[in-house]
Amino acid sequence: MTLQNDHQRYFEDVEVGEKLTPLSRGPITTSHLMRWSAAIENWHRIHYDSPFAKDHDQLPDLLINGSWKQHFLVQMVRQWLGPQGWLASADFSFRKMDQLGDTLIARGVVTDTYVRDGLGFVACDIGIWNPRDENSTPGTAVGVLPLRAGAPVPYPFPDFGASAPAAGS
Repeated sequence: MTLQNDHQRYFEDVEVGEKLTPLSRGPITTSHLMRWSAAIENWHRIHYDSPFAKDHDQLPDLLINGSWKQHFLVQMVRQWLGPQGWLASADFSFRKMDQLGDTLIARGVVTDTYVRDGLGFVACDIGIWNPRDENSTPGTAVGVLPLRAGAPVPYPFPDFGASAPAAGS
């Protein structure tokens, strides 16, 4: 797979406050939702049966799958990190409903940078914005970037348990 942003970013090039390259998808159609649901075998009718979603579950329309939104955020961060970077952790919560017809934009901003064990860690706030200007899926991510004069980021990346190390630890 070729990343949209295939140049390598290095830790020394990153500054707190820097915005990650946003990623946009949409408008999301019934076909998008149905293909995603089929691919992951999620047959809950709120993702493909509009009368059921509206009449039975009292939803505004078909909902975009949470797993699709998870993938969307990971894709945005991975593309920003570049081919030698590594997404060490991501955490987010589904706060608002994103629905059929929405165009969604994944965004992020660097909140902290630190070096540990010869690798550059980049902490970010991430989220998905919908057309109602709501951050429907706020979260955080920690990426690992190589140092210009350092060793490559190891693959597979070491397991830090539930999350990557916090700043200063």
